[in-house]
Amino acid sequence: MAHSFSYSHYDLGMQRGGTVIEITLSAIANVRLMSHANFDLFKNTRQHKFLGGVAKQSPIRLKIPESGHWHVVVDMEGHPGKAESSIKVVPQAPQKPAPRFSAA
Repeated sequence: MAHSFSYSHYDLGMQRGGTVIEITLSAIANVRLMSHANFDLFKNTRQHKFLGGVAKQSPIRLKIPESGHWHVVVDMEGHPGKAESSIKVVPQAPQKPAPRFSAA
């Protein structure tokens, strides 16, 4: 059974936990960050888990909780009109080495 509403799907592929995804929207929309297994459930209109929810401002940032294959869905369920969306991975700042102290 297919969804009765349309949605935009972004396949993020394999991502490391802690990676930040930035989603830019032209209108209020639902944003769902899902694991690959939960995206399969979503596609089949089954109960699924996701991070995100109603995005009332743009851009929004979501952090991938653990390494794996991830998807983002932007949909208008419960909202009028259609939102244009774009997505990007926010570059991670390189980890600075811990400062070293010498004995005085």
